[in-house]
Amino acid sequence: MKNVKKVFVVLTIVGFVLGFTGGVWAEDDGGKININTATLEQLTQLVGVGEALAKRIVEYREASGLFKSVQDLANVKGIGPKIISDNLDKITVGSLTDKLPIGLPK
Repeated sequence: MKNVKKVFVVLTIVGFVLGFTGGVWAEDDGGKININTATLEQLTQLVGVGEALAKRIVEYREASGLFKSVQDLANVKGIGPKIISDNLDKITVGSLTDKLPIGLPK
């Protein structure tokens, strides 16, 4: 029974920490926005991306899975080469290690 309580406490702490660090994962060390983890609010910070386009990006990501490259944004209705080129220096698709919580080894 003591082990069950310990596991519960650890899982509770992990869940609490992850809840507060979720938004941090959307930006990499260079300040780029990770289009695979960004929120609507973060996506609207991109040039030419308003709330409607940000919503389409999230919906596309949820329906089709993670973006494999920044150029995959062109698959989202309303996003063309101009929006992609205007944001190339601001966005990333990250990597698997980008999704690890802070403090865990990469």
